[in-house]
Parts: sequence; structure tokens; C-alpha cells
Amino acid sequence: MAKGIEMREAHFPGRAPVDAYGNGGFRFADMSHRGSVLMLPSGIYAWGVAEGDLLAVAKFQRVFDEAPGIEVLLVGTGLEIRPLPVELKAALRAAGISSDPMSTGAAVRTYNVMLAESRAVAAALIAV
Repeated sequence: MAKGIEMREAHFPGRAPVDAYGNGGFRFADMSHRGSVLMLPSGIYAWGVAEGDLLAVAKFQRVFDEAPGIEVLLVGTGLEIRPLPVELKAALRAAGISSDPMSTGAAVRTYNVMLAESRAVAAALIAV
């Protein structure tokens, strides 16, 4: 019995700075990814969020799962800065995570600096 192509959730098992962004995706660790990403202590994951989507608490579940290892979550909200919904900010605060929304470009630059400083940082980056 022939098997079809098995699609797996995109995941890079490590921490890496973002080398480039734009054209709907990101470059990191000599790879490229189309779409949004979560950059967490356990690795880099595909994130099913697009610019303009509601930033619901449920979309950040993987962040909450790693909460003890994250002090700051940078949220790249796309081309423009968008405030985080009150419920999301409250849930992150309750988990001990400070959140900072900014444009995706600013979030990438800040993430790279904080990662180089070995800070407990994570990023939720919406592709632009």
C-alpha cells in the first residue's frame, strides 16, 4: 500500500537569529520559511496567523506551554504596530510573561539583540 506525502508541522529544533524577513516569510539557520513563526526556547515553529487576524489567546498556546522559560514575548504585528487584545495581555501577564507589540521588522531586530544577549526572549512574528 503506497503512502502519500506526509506533511509535518514545520519546526526547527533550536534557537536562531532571523537573517532576513519579507516577501511573506523569514530566513534563519540557512533555511527559509513562508508564513508566520513562533520563536521559542524549544525551537522555531510555523504559526498559522496572518496580518490582520485576531490575536486570540488560543493562538498563543505554545507560548503559554513554555511560559516558565520566557520573560519577554515580542509580538511582530505586521507592517504596522497593533495593540494586543486586553485578554491576551492579561493571560500573558498571569503567566509571568511581559509582552511588547511592535512592527514585525522592529520585533525581528529586537529579538536578534536579546537572543545575542542570552535573554529569556520569545517572538511571535507575523509574516510581511
